[in-house]
Amino acid sequence: MRRAELSIRDFVLASLLVGVGFVLHAVFPGILGGMKPDFALIMLFLVIILMEDPRIAIMGGVVTGILTALTTSFPAGQIPNIVDKLVTTAFVLGAVKLVPKQFYIPVIGILGTLVSGSVFLGTALVLTGLPASFLSLMIAVVLPAIVINTIALGVLYPLANKLYQIQEERLANVAPPQSIK
Repeated sequence: MRRAELSIRDFVLASLLVGVGFVLHAVFPGILGGMKPDFALIMLFLVIILMEDPRIAIMGGVVTGILTALTTSFPAGQIPNIVDKLVTTAFVLGAVKLVPKQFYIPVIGILGTLVSGSVFLGTALVLTGLPASFLSLMIAVVLPAIVINTIALGVLYPLANKLYQIQEERLANVAPPQSIK
């Protein structure tokens, strides 16, 4: 359901999810060449799937890119983090429009993380070079992140979706405030 006005409640929920992603990204150590699985993606994916508002999704992608750039352990990984979150957000927004809901988890978990990791590595390769080969970083960091992100999304999405739907129902049942005459 697309609303003309932006919901403060959706902004708050998106902010909370992005904040959890920021903490996950900040505390997880770098693995190979300072690159680490990007668990902030899980939260970004939840924001995009739950909110169904491209404006909030784009803002979530920008903020996630900035926050992951601030906590990167990859040498000169700031710009690649921002680029990858913008491209990944656009990809996942497109996937949400094209893919049936029952396939969100595998498609977004697998392909979204693959796009993110590939764009990050490709951008870093062009801008600064990589501390190890592209293939070794894909195998050592991106592939495990695909598995972890897809499983985590499979666990978290049903919970987050149920809570979001309960909140939507509660708001629908609340009478609008009476105007003062």
